[in-house]
Amino acid sequence: MTTHDIRTIAFPDAELRDHVDARIPDHQHADLKLVVWSAEHRDPGVSRDSIDAIVLPYLDASPTAALLDELPNLELIQLQTTGYDIVADRLGGRARIATASGVHAAATAEMAVALTLGSLRGIDDAARDMVSRTWNHRRRRSLADRRVLIVGVGGIGTEICRRLEPFEVEITRVGSRARTDDHGRVHGADELPKLLPHAEVVILITPLTDSTHHLVDAEFLAQLPDNALVVNVARGPVIDTDALVEELRSGRLHAALDVVDPEPLPENHPLWGTPNTLLTPHVGGDTTAFVPRIEALLAEQLLRIQSGQDLLNIVEE
Repeated sequence: MTTHDIRTIAFPDAELRDHVDARIPDHQHADLKLVVWSAEHRDPGVSRDSIDAIVLPYLDASPTAALLDELPNLELIQLQTTGYDIVADRLGGRARIATASGVHAAATAEMAVALTLGSLRGIDDAARDMVSRTWNHRRRRSLADRRVLIVGVGGIGTEICRRLEPFEVEITRVGSRARTDDHGRVHGADELPKLLPHAEVVILITPLTDSTHHLVDAEFLAQLPDNALVVNVARGPVIDTDALVEELRSGRLHAALDVVDPEPLPENHPLWGTPNTLLTPHVGGDTTAFVPRIEALLAEQLLRIQSGQDLLNIVEE
C-alpha cells in the first residue's frame, strides 16, 4: 500500500494514461486510481479534491500548470520535461516536483551535436542553396580541434560530452560552482570571464533559474572571440535575445538555437533574418525515443508511489 498519501493520479490525456497503465500489472498499483485531468481533457466526474498527483502535458503545459491551484490536495507534480521552470515558483510549497530527468538526455545531446556540426559545416547554407540550385563550394570549419565550452554539467551535459569526445575536441565544462566529479574538473560560473575568450563553441544546457536567466548577455557575448558559435539547447531565456541579435547582425558571432525567447518565435522577429543563424523549433527532446522512455519513467514512478519507495527525480530546494 502506498505510503506517499497519493491515491489518485491525473494524466493529461487518456492515451498516455492507458499506455503507462498497460506497463504495470494490476496487482502492483491496486491502490492507485488513474484519471485524466488537464486543461484540454478531463474524465467526467473527477473531483479536483480527489487529485493527489498530476502529470503535466509534455507540449504546452502552461494552461494546465495555471490550474494547479485548483487542486487543494496536490502532493506531487510530475513533469515530462527535464526543466522545471514552468512550476519553479511552487518550490517550497506543499507539492513536490519531479522532473523527467534522463528521458531527454540522449535526444537533446544529439541535437546539440547536430546543431554544432550543422552550423560549423554550413549544412544550413547548403540546404538553402539547394532551393536556388546553387553550387557554393566553401571551406568550412571542422568540429575537430575546436575548443568547446559546455555550460551545464547535469545528465544532458554529460551526454553531450560523451558524444563530442570522439570528434577530437577540447572540452571545458562549467557548472554553478567549481568542483571535481567522476568526469574531471568542473569550472564555476564565476570563472566564465577568463574562459569565454578562448571558447570557439559554447553549448548551453543549464537549467533556467534566477541565476541563469540572461546568463548570456551583452557582456558574456562580448567576451567571446570573433566567429565563436553559441549553441542553445537549454531554455530560451538563458540568452538575452536582444543582445544576441545585435552580435549576429554585426556578423561577428554565429548561433545555432533549438530554444529561443520568445517562443514560439513571432513571424516578424529579427532572429529570422540575422546572418550566421541556424534555428530549429524546440525539437531537441521530441523524438521517437521520447514516448517509450517517458512511459517507462512514469510506470516506475507509479510503482514507487504504490510501494512507498523514494520517488525519482524530485527537485530539491
